[in-house]
Amino acid sequence: MAARSRMLARIRERQGKSAVPQEAELAAVRAHLAAHPPSPAPRDEWDAPARFRERAISLASSVEETASPADVPARVAAYLRERALPLRAVCWRALSGLDWGASGIEVEARGARGDDLVGITGAACAIAETGTLVLLSGADTPPTVSLLPETHIAVVSRARIVRSMEDAWALLRAEGGLPRAVNFISGPSRTADIEQTVTLGAHGPYRVHIVIHD
Repeated sequence: MAARSRMLARIRERQGKSAVPQEAELAAVRAHLAAHPPSPAPRDEWDAPARFRERAISLASSVEETASPADVPARVAAYLRERALPLRAVCWRALSGLDWGASGIEVEARGARGDDLVGITGAACAIAETGTLVLLSGADTPPTVSLLPETHIAVVSRARIVRSMEDAWALLRAEGGLPRAVNFISGPSRTADIEQTVTLGAHGPYRVHIVIHD
């Protein structure tokens, strides 16, 4: 983030602006956004969590729901055991406080390396219209955890399921702006570059499992 800040500061200086945006400039941007409401969107009379589940499954993700975050480790352990996957994972720091050990999972809160096979993340929000997870990069939310391991498990609060991409951007702006990277994940990695045959796991995880909690 320091390198990004220096680069943006140099660009602003070449434009004759201060290195850091002033409040008047930020207020002008907010006023511009407020004066330009989102374009018309398709009718969305569906229930957002139900729609998200339907769309995520259609994109080859698997989805389950639980009543409490405390139940997440047991659900994740059952998922891994059913598929004979390793009971070892890396995770985002915010999830390290869950009782993974009681469910037999060894978890480390760090960025993923090439030999890590399971990554567990949260999500800034999820988009019901498209079945998409929205992940923000940061020191405690390294993107490698969702991109490098063969299995990506995402833990999502039901309250963070928004209806559309426009709603997702509005939520991120309202909560303090954007980080260096925003990653949109719609199911496992896939490509059809070779003979138009869809292949999963070409550029990322082979499987994406989503645990929704209240």
